[in-house]
Amino acid sequence: MAGVIVTSPIKMKSLITLYQVTWVSDAAGTVSGSTFTTKMGTIVAVEFIPGISITQPDDLYDCDCLDADGISVFDNGAGATIGANLSNTVASHAVPMVGLTGVTIYRRWHRGGPLQLTVANAGDTNSGVVKIYMADGII
Repeated sequence: MAGVIVTSPIKMKSLITLYQVTWVSDAAGTVSGSTFTTKMGTIVAVEFIPGISITQPDDLYDCDCLDADGISVFDNGAGATIGANLSNTVASHAVPMVGLTGVTIYRRWHRGGPLQLTVANAGDTNSGVVKIYMADGII
């Protein structure tokens, strides 16, 4: 297991839950192996917020989130993660999508259960926050 995460589920509205995942990388600049549990629902938005000052991650760090089968729930609809090459100074907002033959057709639905946040290229003992907004049901 590399790095650590702390997850706080926060009920936003009657149908929206925010999973706030705070991460700290290990000496190799990675986070992996730790999981958190989510409800069943549709991921409607993801925010990536880099740490500041001495805990700021290295520029162009990568972040992904895998389900129990190792499938990315941060897919961009073209088979890549929405958390690739993130800025270490500017927060970003993205929406994971699922597509067929390169054509995006719908938002990412998750059946519930464990998710594993992974971070790479973040630098030694750096940090950030990933906010995952999940709506009940299929949108």
